[in-house]
Amino acid sequence: MSKGAILIARNNGNIDYVKQSVFLAERIQYYLKIPVSIITDSEEYLKSDFDHTVFDQIIAIPYKKTANTRAYNDGTLFYKTADFKNDIRHEVYNLTPYNETLLLDTDYIIANDLLSSCFNSNNDLMLFKSSEDIAKVRNEKEFDYVSDYSIEFYWATVVFFRKTQENEIFFDLISHIYKNWKHYTRIYQIDSPLFRNDFAFSIAIHIMNGFQKGNFAQQLPGKHLYTTDKDILWNLKNDEMLFLVEKKNYLGEYTAIKTIGQSIHVMNKFSLEREIDRVFSNE
Repeated sequence: MSKGAILIARNNGNIDYVKQSVFLAERIQYYLKIPVSIITDSEEYLKSDFDHTVFDQIIAIPYKKTANTRAYNDGTLFYKTADFKNDIRHEVYNLTPYNETLLLDTDYIIANDLLSSCFNSNNDLMLFKSSEDIAKVRNEKEFDYVSDYSIEFYWATVVFFRKTQENEIFFDLISHIYKNWKHYTRIYQIDSPLFRNDFAFSIAIHIMNGFQKGNFAQQLPGKHLYTTDKDILWNLKNDEMLFLVEKKNYLGEYTAIKTIGQSIHVMNKFSLEREIDRVFSNE
C-alpha cells in the first residue's frame, strides 16, 4: 500500500509557500523516511527556482484568487494583509497519489520521527486535538472549542488519513461545509466570516460522530506544539529551534525559548522564511 506526505503551496505575493514546501519536504524525507508530493499553482516557479526533484509528484492546479484575506503578523509590531488561500484542502482526498496520506501545513516544522507511527496505526483518520502554546502566556482555550458554546476543536494543520469509504464521505462533507460556510457559522456560533479549515474539519468530525462526541477521528501521536505569529523564529538548526516569544503585557518585548527534537507549528511565516533562506544559503 502506497504511503507519503502531501503539501499544498499556493503563493499569495507576500508568503512563499513553495519555498516552505521544499524546505519541509527535505525534513520529512530525513525524519519520516517517506516520499513527499506537492499540490501547487506555481509549478513553473518551483521548477525554475528550486530543486523540484525533492518531490515524488508535482500536482499542478490552476491559479485563482480567493475571497479570503487576513493579517499575517511578523512579531507583535508588524503585519501584512494578504490572500488566505485555504479553500482546496478538502480536495486532497482525490488529489493525493497515496493510499495512506500525511497532509501537512508548510509551516509545520518536523524535528522528529513521531508521525511515522501513523502508518502503523489501525486508525484511518488522525488529527491533533490536544495542543500547547510553547510561550505559555496566552489564552489557549480558543483551541479547545470552536466557540464558547460550541463543539470541540481539531487542528487541520496535520491530518493522517487512509482512502476508505468513510473518509471519502468525510472529505465530501468538508467540501459541502466550505460551500455553505455562512450557514455553518450560524449553526456552530462562529463569529468570524473567514473560512478556516480547523473549524470545517471540526464540524465535519462532529457530524460524522452523529452530532455528539465520538471516536471517528483519533489523536495523532504526541501533542500539537505551536507558536503564534506574534512570536519570532530566530534560529533553526537541525532539530533545534530558538524562538523569541511574545512577553505578556510588554508590547515589542520577547522571551527566548529553545526547543530540541520537537516538531513545531511556526505560524510566523515571515520569520520562518528568513530562517529557510539562511539555511539554504549555507547548503
